Amino acid sequence: MNGSCKKRAIALLLSVELILVLVFAPAPGVCAAEGAVAISAPSAILLEASTGKVIFEQNADEVCAPASITKIMTLLLIFEALDRGDIKLTDEVITSERAQSMGGSQVFLEAGELQTVDTLIKCIAVASGNDAAVAMAEHIAGSEEEFVARMNQRAQELSMTNTHFVDCCGLTDSDEHHTSARDVAVMSRELVANHPEVYRYTGIWMEDITHTTARGSSVFTLSSTNKLLKQYQWATGLKTGSTSKAKYCLAATARKDDMELIAVVMTAPDSKSRFEDAASLLNYGYSVSSLYRDENRDTIPELKVKGGVEETVPLAYDSGFSYLDVEGHDLEMIRKELVLPAEAEAPVKAGQQAGEARYSLNGEVIGSVPILFAGSVKKAGYRDYVGKIAGYFLL
Repeated sequence: MNGSCKKRAIALLLSVELILVLVFAPAPGVCAAEGAVAISAPSAILLEASTGKVIFEQNADEVCAPASITKIMTLLLIFEALDRGDIKLTDEVITSERAQSMGGSQVFLEAGELQTVDTLIKCIAVASGNDAAVAMAEHIAGSEEEFVARMNQRAQELSMTNTHFVDCCGLTDSDEHHTSARDVAVMSRELVANHPEVYRYTGIWMEDITHTTARGSSVFTLSSTNKLLKQYQWATGLKTGSTSKAKYCLAATARKDDMELIAVVMTAPDSKSRFEDAASLLNYGYSVSSLYRDENRDTIPELKVKGGVEETVPLAYDSGFSYLDVEGHDLEMIRKELVLPAEAEAPVKAGQQAGEARYSLNGEVIGSVPILFAGSVKKAGYRDYVGKIAGYFLL
């Protein structure tokens, strides 16, 4: 082949290569669900908390041991018990011999020792105390076994299909105690979305508690197991875990520019890697994501009621609206449309859905929020009509 032919052949190969690159390269601003971030952990997931939208995942449904990440569900049940009024932060909890006997990470509670619920939450969230977790489980449910049954019931309610708990702290090495990155993200989101006060505990780096026993009082320093609090500027929590079986796990939460992300890393090879992986995931999420929020605080005009005692009924939004974009769209182009009937027919009951607020971007519907009746209207009877007619004549 002469020089001229070689040049033409090389040029042709380069053209073909360029075409392949253009055809198969991802479009600018498009988030790849897998492979977008290089991490050492075999299983991970990244999502935005308010919408639950997954930004990245890698083997997110792979079943694995959770270690102390188990305590996320324990904390969820504790905060739900607080909400119901079953327990109070000031309640004193007595440590049982069983709670004292827990191995692994602990805060060295002694049998008979009293600590408040508030202090024990710190012991769980900051120092990952297995003894504190069991003490709280017994205080809420009477026994750890009953508490674990409630954990599994809650997991079912949250559709955590790859999860089953055997204990409340993750110390077991049983194959029956398992979860997945996606399920960890689900329970983490449930905890932080409905109980943001948990951040008052998971954000603690170091704090002293006092042990008071028959031998007197002594100070014990709680030190956070979540090194990301010092390594990542926007970190807010949430929970670490490690055993020889689970290796190194982390459910990490962060807030930047009013956007909250949850990164879950499972079965990382070492402690340093799980924090590096989580930071990489969070940085990636913030680099590709834009969040649109509408608090829906505007007033909706009242709706006419046909055949009712009252002629109109007030309306209210069921909630605000959030939308996470990872494709580089201009979120100022989002439009909201109120979809309502011309009138409602009596009887009308407060809380029933009247219509919806529909959101669209570039002509495509991206979500909706129910619009509810904010009052009840009874069906008008004969006397009501007579009263209305009489009222007209008296005007």
